[in-house]
Amino acid sequence: MPDQENTPKDLTFEEFQQNAATIRSAIAGVIVAQQQPIELLLIASLCGGHSLMVGVPGLAKTLLVKTLASIFSWKFKRIQFTPDLMPADITGYELLSGGAGSQEAGLTFRPGPLFANLVLADEINRAPPKTQSALLEAMQEHHVTVGGQTHQLEEPFLVVATQNPIEQEGTYPLPEAQLDRFFFEVRIEYPETTDEEKIIINTSGAELPLPKPLFAPGQFLAMVRLVRAAPVAPSVTSFCVALAAATRPHNDKAPEAARKYVEWGAGPRASQTLLNAAKARALLSGRPTPTVADVTAVAMPTLRHRVIPNYHAVGEGLTVEKLVTQIIESVQPKV
Repeated sequence: MPDQENTPKDLTFEEFQQNAATIRSAIAGVIVAQQQPIELLLIASLCGGHSLMVGVPGLAKTLLVKTLASIFSWKFKRIQFTPDLMPADITGYELLSGGAGSQEAGLTFRPGPLFANLVLADEINRAPPKTQSALLEAMQEHHVTVGGQTHQLEEPFLVVATQNPIEQEGTYPLPEAQLDRFFFEVRIEYPETTDEEKIIINTSGAELPLPKPLFAPGQFLAMVRLVRAAPVAPSVTSFCVALAAATRPHNDKAPEAARKYVEWGAGPRASQTLLNAAKARALLSGRPTPTVADVTAVAMPTLRHRVIPNYHAVGEGLTVEKLVTQIIESVQPKV
């Protein structure tokens, strides 16, 4: 059983590497392939960030999230977003209780499924905007307000929201300001043929159990603290800011692709995400400090949901991925 102490001593660099190897091994025992989504979800989690996962049904999105929760002994809740889902269905509600005998009647708060360490918001774009807003408020503030009372959420508090890219009828697309609150947009693609054969073999027999808890929640928070404390060279920080600024069409230094094809560029949250994600990626790769290459590696999941193409890009069939790739290439330091 993992140690239940929630405030363990700070980790050393070597202990972080051991923990990272243990986590990867445990996930690999359940999830076949999907290495990039796994790595991105782990990076976002270590930065305290929320992820938006986009992929068609049946690609193990739910299983991946449940596996991560199991490894860290987290409380896990899954919410199926539907058009009739109300804010109180996820935040909780006040219920009239007492009043019998000597008890005085009063309101008792009943916590909703947001009171967990890891929340899977399945098909978030199917819920109406007011329910989406309730979730986004909890993601940003780490608390919910019900009946004028504020209720703090337990740390860590992480949300992984999913979207189906091929079915948009009857959905409520997330506004740009709400998309910006997601640390990464993680795309999950179809597996390769050999990987799909392994998936079929693994799932056609006895049911695979989730990995046993390997860490107490406090041990995860110690890993988060080490990521935040990682040193960063000034040149890497400058590159993060320059890359985010290059997506803004009204910036004098923006490349031609941004000035011609971007309606709205990424804000300061993108710069913060690039830097924090680069630190986490470096530590997971066995290096104590990030480089420009780490920033470039996390740029696509950081920027593709924050860059809004204009009608020129749509008319010319220029996808946001191609547009962001051009912008990234234009900002690369000259060697």
